[in-house]
Parts: sequence; C-alpha cells; structure tokens
Amino acid sequence: MASPADRPGPPTTGADGSDPDSALPPVYARVLAFASILVGGAAGGLIGYAFADIGAYGGAAVGFLTFLGAIIGAGGVAVVAVLTLRALGEWETIRRRDAEAQAGSRGARRPR
Repeated sequence: MASPADRPGPPTTGADGSDPDSALPPVYARVLAFASILVGGAAGGLIGYAFADIGAYGGAAVGFLTFLGAIIGAGGVAVVAVLTLRALGEWETIRRRDAEAQAGSRGARRPR
C-alpha cells in the first residue's frame, strides 16, 4: 500500500504536521466579490438597455442588448474580482509565513 508521501498531488498536511498553506481568501472577501459581480452585471444590463433605448431599437433587440450588456459587465467585474481574490489569498499566505518566521527567530538566540 502506498504511503501518503507517494501519492500524487499536494500534501494533505504540512511538514511539521500542521495544515497545508492555502491561498483561499476569506469567506467575506468571496461574498463581496460575488456581490460585486452581480452589481456589475446589473449596471451592464442598465447600460445595454439605455443603449437600445437611445438607438430606438425595438422588440428582441432591446432584450439582446440588455443581456449582452449584463454579460459584458459581469464578465469584466469577474475578471477583476478573481485577480483581487488571488492577490489577497497570496498576500495572506506570505504574511502568515513572515509572522511564523519572526516568531521562530525570536525564540532562537543570535550568536554574537
């Protein structure tokens, strides 16, 4: 039977038995990103509807332009939200590592 170290993929625990590092951002950040995507989609839909109204389009063209505006608006905000969440997750991981390194260096004596 293969040991956990022989299995492919990321380790299930850290080298010291702690949980592995995760770049997953906090829940509040993910909820805020989801809400911002919804707001971006709504704003894009309003812009698409206004464009169709100004252009004096009728019937299905108004619905299509509203839908297209909503998709473009939500897609643009989603790209920014994903990049922001990735940066936040990596920043938290780096900050946690630095804090652990500082805590470890405080316990060790420095040679003179």
